[in-house]
Amino acid sequence: MNSFIFPGQGSQYVGMLDQLRNFSIAEKYIEKAKNILGEEFIDVIDNGPEEMLTLTENAQPAIFLQSVISAEILKEMSILPEIVAGFSLGEFSALHFAGVMSFEDTLKLVRLRGIEMQKSIEPGKGTMAAIIGLQASDVEKICSEESGCGDVIVANYNCPGQVTISGIKEAVDFVMKKSLEIGAKKAVQLKVSAPFHTKYMRGASEKLREFLENVEIALPKVPVVSNVTAEPYPLDVEGIREYIVIQAVSPVRWEQSMKNIIELGIEDFYEVGPGKVLTGMMKRIDRKRKCEFTHNILNSIVEESLINA
Repeated sequence: MNSFIFPGQGSQYVGMLDQLRNFSIAEKYIEKAKNILGEEFIDVIDNGPEEMLTLTENAQPAIFLQSVISAEILKEMSILPEIVAGFSLGEFSALHFAGVMSFEDTLKLVRLRGIEMQKSIEPGKGTMAAIIGLQASDVEKICSEESGCGDVIVANYNCPGQVTISGIKEAVDFVMKKSLEIGAKKAVQLKVSAPFHTKYMRGASEKLREFLENVEIALPKVPVVSNVTAEPYPLDVEGIREYIVIQAVSPVRWEQSMKNIIELGIEDFYEVGPGKVLTGMMKRIDRKRKCEFTHNILNSIVEESLINA
């Protein structure tokens, strides 16, 4: 039994479609994306510059596109999951794979999500930081000491000993400093332009709600684990819409999500998309679980085909 897990923002890199173009199905999705978001969008993925690809409005749909193509290639190889999940943005790749929304609607949604998240707060006012080497409860306590009104919170529960905080820059700086004082190994500010998964994303959340009013939603063909609850999405259309909306303002409960999936008897995980961030997290969550990232799998196939050619 296996699970597909889809990465979030930060996994993007210039040229991340190159390897996929060795597979015929890739061009179908690249053309669809080009028709919706324009040829310039594909050019940024292929050629950069990196700072353009890193912009939230480009990074999110780019990672979604790469993840969808990767999943389709695995499907062609008869590698299919019993359950799926995605980290933050990756949840939209999981929802599409499960048949909840069409490729076209999901691509438009993640582009809108990227634009609105960027606009939700004044540039430079908010940020995020990774805290490594402390228990989540210790970091939560520091956050509550600094601000009882949520100026900074634990926004991502990544894996044991690693969380991400998010909020107003001054409050984040305080929690980073305090965390190091009480024993954190590292406190690293992330290269992001906004405090994602906090109350400051309410504007983006409401824009998603408006967009979803005109989107056809289907029940998932395979269970999709929600970042919000660490449990599968509800099996009703309105419940699904609501989970998508509140995801933008809710913490990502990744560690618990993975533990819940493991409790179902899942042994093998495939990180479906660019990078291997989630593979690294899985090693800290449960070393006994096998986690492969698609780049390695696809490389092996391409190499084998060249040898046999």
